[in-house]
Amino acid sequence: MALSMTRRALLAATALLSVGFGPAFAQDTVTLTYLVDDNPTNVATSEALKAAFEAENPGIKIEIETRPGGGEGDNIIKTRLATGEMTDVFRYNAGSLFQALNAPQTMLDLTDEPFQANIIDSFKPVVTATDGRIYGVPEEAAMGGGILYNKKIYAELGLTVPKTWAEFMANNEKIKAAGKTAVIQTFGDTWTSQLFVLGDFFNVQAAVPTFAADYTAGKAKYASTPAAMAGFQKGEDVFKAGFLNEDFGSALFADGVRMVATGEGAHYPMLTFAIGGIAQDYAENLPDVGFFAIPGDDAAKNGLTVWMPAATYISKTTAHPEEAKKFVAFIASTKGCDARSSANGATGPYLIKGCELPADVPAAVADLLPYFQQDGLTAPALEFLSPIKGPALEQITVEVGSGIRSAADAAALYDEDVKKQAQQLGLPGWD
Repeated sequence: MALSMTRRALLAATALLSVGFGPAFAQDTVTLTYLVDDNPTNVATSEALKAAFEAENPGIKIEIETRPGGGEGDNIIKTRLATGEMTDVFRYNAGSLFQALNAPQTMLDLTDEPFQANIIDSFKPVVTATDGRIYGVPEEAAMGGGILYNKKIYAELGLTVPKTWAEFMANNEKIKAAGKTAVIQTFGDTWTSQLFVLGDFFNVQAAVPTFAADYTAGKAKYASTPAAMAGFQKGEDVFKAGFLNEDFGSALFADGVRMVATGEGAHYPMLTFAIGGIAQDYAENLPDVGFFAIPGDDAAKNGLTVWMPAATYISKTTAHPEEAKKFVAFIASTKGCDARSSANGATGPYLIKGCELPADVPAAVADLLPYFQQDGLTAPALEFLSPIKGPALEQITVEVGSGIRSAADAAALYDEDVKKQAQQLGLPGWD
């Protein structure tokens, strides 16, 4: 009888394991959704992070979703957060655009997570909300905003890297006279139109050191600050001089990367993350592309406007907070840096402790690094010093760069756009 009972118990236990617990084992795999913009370089990074993370964490799967860039993408992020329909994890800008997302209400607080010890302190303020808490980790390398240029064209025409705007325009004249496209613009992706304004901030700060603070307080305006209006003027200058590619109004970011890499054009105003796109799609041309900062009026004060990396955040609505934190911790590690580098090569300095660049960095990265290695040659972009960035800037800079609107009118219009944003944020001095 006892034996019979034992057998019966074993059979019952076996049935429970095969029927009752079998599905539970299958459910052990957690799927996290990860939203990134559809720029090919950033998609490649996310895929590399997914592959490396899943290899180490077989119980967690990453499902990548993509969204457009620019203003359309900003609206998608805000809408999905506001409606509680955000993915578990998402990639988005740090700095002023982050400040518009109401992080304390929409994201998980990551301040006290152990992986914060891996992150270089200079990054943390740009993902710190008004409550003083930290909500993100860096997802890519730090970037410079300036000019990618084709070294073969420079060598062919005997040109040297310009230190002033006048020298840059003189180079463009020689390139145009040789029958080549001097300046590439890609207004089909409107976000790419902003570089002459945003990338010029080192020169603004050099001329008016208090501009960022005065701008945030509502005391300084683009239209009434000549150094600040100069960025709009630069966009107007290159259009009026006839330096642009014929298809500047419809060309896309991918076209700009191709053109500067293959020598279809000489200069492409862009952030240095684009080096990753060249490494992916035009590896044989990578040595032909260099980089320099947007020149100002004084060669002795030539320096670089720096962008902090985009960040990865966790939505407060995630059903899997611990798994999401595990993924974010991986991104904020040396293994995360290795995954990025495997996808896009080295594009700039990482802000994760222990992440080193290889000795054989691309030529454009070699041109970028000296700005970081000497004091006084870099300044953060304005969006990392002020919470205000008007949402219509990319449309305004398209108009200036297309000859539709003058630089003076554009600066005044942007001041109005900025005023609306400042009032929405409740900043003093903007009544």
